[in-house]
This record gives sequence, structure tokens and C-alpha cells, in this order.
Amino acid sequence: MATIVNTTEEEPMLAVVRFTAELAWADAGADVAEPEVTRLCVEAQQHILAARWLDMASLMLASADLLLQSTRLPDKDKDLECILAIICNLVTKARSQDEALQIAELICAKLTHQPQDKPALRLKVIGFVTMLCFHCMRPTQGSLFSLYNLLGSPYAKAFVYKKALDLAAAGKAADCIIPTFKNIDSFISDWGIGKVEQRDLFLAAARILKDQKGMNKEYFNFLNKYLATFDGSADDADAIGDAKEEAVAAIIEFVKSSDLYQCDLLNMPAVAQLEKDEKYQLVYELLKIFLTQRLDSYLEFQSANSALLKGYGLVHEDCITKMRLMSLLDLSSRCAGEIPYHAIIDALKINDDEVEYWIVKAISCKILDCKVDQLNQVIIVSRHTERIFGMPQWQSLRAKLGVWRGNIASAINTIQANKVTDDGSQGIQGLMIR
Repeated sequence: MATIVNTTEEEPMLAVVRFTAELAWADAGADVAEPEVTRLCVEAQQHILAARWLDMASLMLASADLLLQSTRLPDKDKDLECILAIICNLVTKARSQDEALQIAELICAKLTHQPQDKPALRLKVIGFVTMLCFHCMRPTQGSLFSLYNLLGSPYAKAFVYKKALDLAAAGKAADCIIPTFKNIDSFISDWGIGKVEQRDLFLAAARILKDQKGMNKEYFNFLNKYLATFDGSADDADAIGDAKEEAVAAIIEFVKSSDLYQCDLLNMPAVAQLEKDEKYQLVYELLKIFLTQRLDSYLEFQSANSALLKGYGLVHEDCITKMRLMSLLDLSSRCAGEIPYHAIIDALKINDDEVEYWIVKAISCKILDCKVDQLNQVIIVSRHTERIFGMPQWQSLRAKLGVWRGNIASAINTIQANKVTDDGSQGIQGLMIR
């Protein structure tokens, strides 16, 4: 099979049209095939001469399904990738951002049709379109392309990326798109898209991450981002009810996680709505226990709702472990820098000889910094993680910063005063020597 070689600006497009036309009419015989191939090539030339790039894209994409299903290509994936890359390059020829977006929409519509068929290849090609859109993004697989930022419309960039997410989810090709998630905040900043578009993007990313092993924390983070887009305003009134299942999923992920000890879920309107929801009220109560109460409250809840916890895949022993650490954080937030051993024993429901084990565990989880005074049976807390970091915590931090600022100002004044005194003493000594 002939290889398409780029020797002029237009020739690759004509070569693609001729190549696909010959493939389509290969079984029809020369008498039928040659006129059809010629007709398509003439039509392509007319589009090129008139700079009708959208029509050219439609013509070239018409045979994309044939290429995907063909058994005549000896090196199918490479030939198909080459052909689709040439088609994708049409977005760089568009005379306006709207035309470029229309071409990108045509390409994405074709590539996202039947996503289970060669999803990685389809996503790679969308990665090419994405490369034409993002100057800061690497292709989803390999460094195959070098064109950047050729689609100027922020909406077009967001549109293509969202299509790549949809294709990755439908085609079970998550590995190809997940590496880009670390840059999603900078993408959104560059695109300048609205709250609703951000919400859709975060939800799509969360659904991709949901079933990925070892990515529970990333899944929770994107659920958190999604839920945070609901601010309780009138604009969200119709949509916020759709977020209930994701709110429940975020709560369960937080409770399950052995790495998360702080979250803002309780103050989010999308989560707060569960408090009055008959179906999910108990799930909200569970979150409230983990963020505002101690182990005894959890044990009481578990005793009455053990079937609920099992239904959500929560292991009672793991919940006790986390709740003990949460109880220790609650003690730290309420003490005046020192926590007696007996208070820890009572709050964590443990034996006398287990106190230091749980202190070490909290330190290893990086949620507590302290010194142990075995002689006086107290721990001296220097830092602890706040389970909720809301307005009271910000006000406390502001007060501490104010004190630190005053102390630094006082130290600077003392240093300057001592310097003036020292300079004056040296001056007097100089006069005496003369």
C-alpha cells in the first residue's frame, strides 16, 4: 500500500482523498472505480482552491468508518493515524475560530462514534486535535506531534478536551487521559470557562477515576471539585439535586480513606442538602460525626446502623481506627497546648499502655506534632490538623499571624534601638581617642 508523503501543502489532502477513494472502490472494477476516484479528487481540489476547509473535512471524514473497519491496510494503525492526522491539520487552515471549532466538532463526532473500537488510537488522534488546541499539553500517548495552540478559541479547547474525556470513559482507555488531570486547573484558567462547564468537566474526570485502582484520593479530589461548584445560589436550584449521589460518594470515600483527615464537605450546599433527604440523611449524619464528634458518637451510630455501613462497604474496625485519630484531633483543638493521658484514654476508648501507640500513629499520619511528657503523663501539642477549616479556623489563623507580626515588629525595633546605641557608643569612643 502506498505511503502518503507530504511534498506540498495541498498534496497530502489530495493523497488522502485518492487513497481512501481507491480503497472504497477497490472491489468495483476499474471501469467503475476510476471515474469515482477522479470525481472525488476533483471535488477535493475545488474545496482546496476555494478554501472550503469545512467541506474538505466532511469529504475526508466520510470514509473514516471504512478505514477503521478495513482489512486491506497492511499496517492499519499507522496508516489510519497518518490519514487522520492530515485531516486534523485542517483546523490550522480555518479562516476563523468558529470554522476551526466546526472542523474540530466534525472530527470529534467521527472519532467518538463506536468508542469501543480501537479507543486508544481514537484518543491518540483526539490527542493530536488537543495538541492543536493546547500549547501547554503533551499528547496523550508519546511525543508524536509538535503543533501547539493553533485553535485560538478557549471554547474550542474545552470542547475537544471534554470529547477526549468522553471517549476515554466510553472506550475504557482511561490510562491515556489520566496523566493530563494534573494540569486541569491550569487548563480551566486558560479556557476561562463558566461554572457549569467546569462542573461537567470535573464530573467526567471523577467518573473516569472511580474504578481506577490506587486513585481513590484523586477520585475524591475531583468529586470535591465538582461539589464545590454548587454555591447554593438560585442558578443551582434545578441542578443541585442531581449531585446527591456524588455527595454520598464523596462522604463514603472520605470515611474510608486512611489518608484524609480534613475536608470541607460539611459546608458545601450540595452535601448539606442530604441532611433533609430521607434516603441519605444518615450518610450526612455519619460525615458530621467524623468531622465534629468523637468515637463514642460513632459507636452509638454504628450500633443502630450497622447494615447501612456494610451496604456502603465500610469496615467497622477501619472506621474505629480513623475515628480514634479524629478524636485525638478534636482533643488537640480544644486543649490549651497540653492533653492529659487520661483524656486520651477516655476519648479513644483505649488502655493505659496504648496511649503512646496512638500518638505515634497520629504523628506518622502527619496530622499531629507533639512532645510526650511521660513523667507528667501529658502530651504537648505544637501542631494539629483541623478536621474542618472554616471561618473560625481562618479567624484563628488571622489572630496568630497578627501576634507573630507584632512579635517580629517588636524584635526589629529592639535590634534597631540596640544598633543606634552601639553606633553612639562607638562615636563617643572615637572623640575620646582624638
